[in-house]
Amino acid sequence: MKRKIGFIGCGKMAQAMIGGILQSNSDLSKQIVASARSQETLDLVASKFQIQVTTNNMLVAEQADILFLAIKPNLHAQIIEEIKHSIKTDSIIITVAAGISLQFLEDSFNQPIKAIRSMPNTPSLVGEGMSAICANEYVTMEEAEDVIRVFSSFGKVEQIEEKLMNAIPAISGSSPAYVYMFIEALADGGVKNGLTREQSYHLAAQAVLGAAKMVLESGKHPGELKDEVCTPGGATIEAVAKLEKTGFRAAVLAAMESCTEKTNFLTKTKD
Repeated sequence: MKRKIGFIGCGKMAQAMIGGILQSNSDLSKQIVASARSQETLDLVASKFQIQVTTNNMLVAEQADILFLAIKPNLHAQIIEEIKHSIKTDSIIITVAAGISLQFLEDSFNQPIKAIRSMPNTPSLVGEGMSAICANEYVTMEEAEDVIRVFSSFGKVEQIEEKLMNAIPAISGSSPAYVYMFIEALADGGVKNGLTREQSYHLAAQAVLGAAKMVLESGKHPGELKDEVCTPGGATIEAVAKLEKTGFRAAVLAAMESCTEKTNFLTKTKD
C-alpha cells in the first residue's frame, strides 16, 4: 500500500497501532507521520518507531491519505476546526475515540468527507488487536479494503453497523483492562500460595492466552470448554461455584453496562 498514514495524537492507543503496523512491515515507517502537543512524547515516538513527527497538526493533515484522529473525544471539535482546510480532498478520516459518530465527523468538517469510525484496542501493539470499524457512504470499497489492511496489520478487524458501535468499547475496546485485572488477581492468588510474582504472572497470562485461543480455534461454546475443565467433585468446580456465588458474571456485566452508558453519553454530547 502506497498511502501515507497520519496520526494526530500519539498517546497509548496511537503508539499501539503504529507499533503494530511496523511490526507487520518495518518499511512502512517512511509512510507514517504523527503529531502531538508534547515534545517529550514526540521524542519518544521518533526514537521508538523511527517515523516523522511534528507538533504541527496541519502538516500531518496535508500529507496523510489515511488520517487517524487518535485524540480524546472532547478534543475532536477543536482539532477538526484546526485541520479541516488542510486535509486532502480524497483523504480518509478515521476516529479511534469512543462516542464520535460519523455524522459528527461530517458536520464538523462541514464538507463531504470519507469518514470511518473505529474502536481498536491496545493489544494492537503485539499484533493481537481487535478493531471494529464502520464507514460512511463516501468511502469506496477499495478504500475500505486499504483501511482494513492497515487494521489487519496489528490484529483482527470486524466491520459492523454504526448503530452497534457504542457496544464495542465495553466488549473489546476497554475489556483488556478487565483482563489485566483478572490476571493480576490470579497472580495475587499464586503469590498467596507461595509462587513468586514473576512465576504467577507468567502462569496466569499464559493460561488466559491459551483459554482465549481455545475459544477462537475450537469452535466450542465457552460454557462447553468450561465444563471440560470441571471434573465431577473436583477443585475447579469448587472455584467456579465460588465465582458464581460472589457475582463474577454479574460484576463483568455491570462493568460493561457502565462502559456502554458512558459511551452513549459521549455520543449524545457530540451529536
